[in-house]
Amino acid sequence: MSVLDITDLAAGYGAIPVLEGLSFAVAAGELVGILGHNGMGKTTLLRALMGFLPATAGTVRFDGHDITRALPQRRNRLGLGLVPQGREIFPNLSVHENLRMGCVMHAVEEGAAIEAVLATFPRLKPLLGRAGGALSGGEQQLLAIARCLCAGPRLLLLDEPTEGLQPSIVEEIGETLSRLRADRGLAIVLVEQNLDFVASLADRALILQRGRISREASAQDLADSAKMEGLLGLV
Repeated sequence: MSVLDITDLAAGYGAIPVLEGLSFAVAAGELVGILGHNGMGKTTLLRALMGFLPATAGTVRFDGHDITRALPQRRNRLGLGLVPQGREIFPNLSVHENLRMGCVMHAVEEGAAIEAVLATFPRLKPLLGRAGGALSGGEQQLLAIARCLCAGPRLLLLDEPTEGLQPSIVEEIGETLSRLRADRGLAIVLVEQNLDFVASLADRALILQRGRISREASAQDLADSAKMEGLLGLV
């Protein structure tokens, strides 16, 4: 059963079209990678799905609801969560306060929600009193994901979560995402430049070229690095 259904989605910035005629679905518990060169519409797609950028055509349905014209806060309350590129944590708030912000406007018991997230991200436990801006880049990325999960989303949108991170943190994020899928049935749409990271996690990937889906890559395709480099125009 699909948790997200997109049909002929178009979006852009003013008179500049970026996405044209995108159609795909994401099943509950599925991880779909979004690949493509810079400027091909990957971040624009996530912004359109979250409602920060209005659709100019097409429909977006989430968990049976037509959210094509819904505001971002309604999408978030329905169970759609975004971890943006650059993390965008609150640097002057403590780790604990950042997590509390993830519970705002949601029907969750704050203490229980934060406790559950800390069980998934034990690295954050000793850092609860530390300002978000004082964390390392890897710790900030873990905090950004943890804050989003406090609301209990059914679908997580991730924009370049491994950018600039050391390999050990990248591995930890990958293991955490795999565990979340297994334990919570969390669906994930992952925009990522790290092809190895996508190949290790995704059930399939969509390749964007000039705002359109040019190819769908299976898990078997993703495991063939030479083939993927060809599909992405890297060779």
